[in-house]
Amino acid sequence: MAEIAAMRMVETGGAPSEATVPQIFTVAAWNIERCLFPEKSAALLAAQTPDVVLLSEVDCGMARTAQRHPTAEIAAALGMHYAYGVEFFELGLGGETERPFCVDDHNEAGWHGNAVLSRAAPIATTLIRLDDHGHWYIDGPFSWDRDQPRIGGRMAIATIIPTVAGNLCVVSVHLESNADSAHRGRQMERLIEAIDSFAPDLPVIIGGDLNTGNSKDAPDWRDESLFDIARENGYSWDNNADGMTTRRSFLTPHPTRSMKLDWFAARGLSMDGAAIVPALDPAGEPLSDHELIVGHFAIP
Repeated sequence: MAEIAAMRMVETGGAPSEATVPQIFTVAAWNIERCLFPEKSAALLAAQTPDVVLLSEVDCGMARTAQRHPTAEIAAALGMHYAYGVEFFELGLGGETERPFCVDDHNEAGWHGNAVLSRAAPIATTLIRLDDHGHWYIDGPFSWDRDQPRIGGRMAIATIIPTVAGNLCVVSVHLESNADSAHRGRQMERLIEAIDSFAPDLPVIIGGDLNTGNSKDAPDWRDESLFDIARENGYSWDNNADGMTTRRSFLTPHPTRSMKLDWFAARGLSMDGAAIVPALDPAGEPLSDHELIVGHFAIP
């Protein structure tokens, strides 16, 4: 993986519409499930008037998403800067439900990752890799998915964004689904340590798909160790709406259960309410297998 430069780099682009983010601001986080529908997804996000958007599971140059770059397209539609990092270099066209969407027999790039979009351009950006042992290449109780040949591992994108009241660190993260609670707890520890090094003493928002309860050993999200790990490091989980955050979608047509996977964790911020927004287009068709979560925050 170290030989692939893209696994260490962050792509930036877009056109920020503001010099700073306001003191009271809105963050949207969304596992966008490849992003089959960039225009409709951008419209749903725009309706929430976010200042920051945290995306996960976003394709770039994949046949299943028409070889498009949805992050760049959504950023353009919202008037935002974007920072995009690669989670996986996909070696195939995708799973059984994804192949019917493929427009080619190859991927032009094969990237799949996370992004931070913001109305103000960031002061600094970093990619934080959370898998240092080849999790997707080992045999065992959580063996890799042989229907998804890929190179990479879970990661986060962190940026420092200027606000009218000082700098703010925002983090888009996707924790491991193919693991147990203890593994995700270790990923949270590694993430917090990296954030402390990257943005010491700044207020922080972590948002994304944490895959809480998405394992046989801890099917209830309340049993995940990562919640207490974050609390012990000064983070609050109070600004999350009640309710599950997954749904049936075109790529996940028959989910076996409804889960609460998507979260905000905040440190050094005031919290002013949150919502779970159905990931549906105006015709009621699903845009993702995850709902969009929205949180309102303020710098004290």
